[in-house]
Amino acid sequence: MELLFLGTGSGVPSKQRNVTSIALKLLDERNSVWLFDCGEGTQQQILNTTLKPRKIEKIFITHLHGDHIYGLPGLLASRAFQGGDGPLTIYGPPGIERFVRTTLKISGTYLKYALKFHEIQQEGIVFQDKQFTVSCKELNHGIQSFGYRIEEASHQGTLQADKLKEAGIPFGPLFGKLKNGETVTLEDGRVFNGKDFIGEPHEGRIVTILGDTKKTKNSVLLAENADVLVHESTFDHKSRQLAKEYNHSTNVEAAETAKEANVKRLLLTHISARFLANDVHLLEKEAQKIFPHTKVMKDFSEVEIPLKKDQNQV
Repeated sequence: MELLFLGTGSGVPSKQRNVTSIALKLLDERNSVWLFDCGEGTQQQILNTTLKPRKIEKIFITHLHGDHIYGLPGLLASRAFQGGDGPLTIYGPPGIERFVRTTLKISGTYLKYALKFHEIQQEGIVFQDKQFTVSCKELNHGIQSFGYRIEEASHQGTLQADKLKEAGIPFGPLFGKLKNGETVTLEDGRVFNGKDFIGEPHEGRIVTILGDTKKTKNSVLLAENADVLVHESTFDHKSRQLAKEYNHSTNVEAAETAKEANVKRLLLTHISARFLANDVHLLEKEAQKIFPHTKVMKDFSEVEIPLKKDQNQV
């Protein structure tokens, strides 16, 4: 599981930062990619990565401001020409289906794959299967804006190699059967149940990706105990009055949210073009005074979210 930041700017693109789009790469987990927001130029950004548009199976839109949705029609059209024939579902506030379908219709664009929509009518679970649960809550941005919490199901415990060796079980095909929880019989007649050699299940990972918002309690609820929190940081602390007027957050407010929610890492994005290289460094340092595990993202930053594993495993 990895996060790939395709655009980390706010409002309008700049030479340093494109507007918002984040890819959650689930290639090992389900051979697919989930996209969060799709600002103008997202498909151009993808060309500078190894990401394949045909792998995108879900797109989650936080809100309907242009810098978060103007890239959708182009990406959807191009996906059809790049081997993308599998279905794609778009989740987002009411109005997202009308925006996409109207744009495709007026431009005479016909997709070769099934395009589905899930317009969010209320807070709660928007997607769930055996692997993942995605839930949302409303934020505070003047326009309806959502934050998403992605929770992975627990992983099966690992095979305890030391216990197998102590029991005198020879390494080989039997290990695989025991790892699957099967019962095996050795040549000497001893019987072993695989469940006795499997460790405790590993907790799944939690990723929280917020849309634009002022500081709000729902941000904390969505981020509670998350491995990673992705939070906007359009303004710095000295511009907090502007942040309030424009319904955005400061770096300090993001750090306070991360601390209150007990997250492991805070990734700041949606950075205003007013912040140049040294300003961004100060933005990060200021947030780190409150929450040390803070990092400001830049375009094409990639962050791995490792599994929580026992040390003794095979």
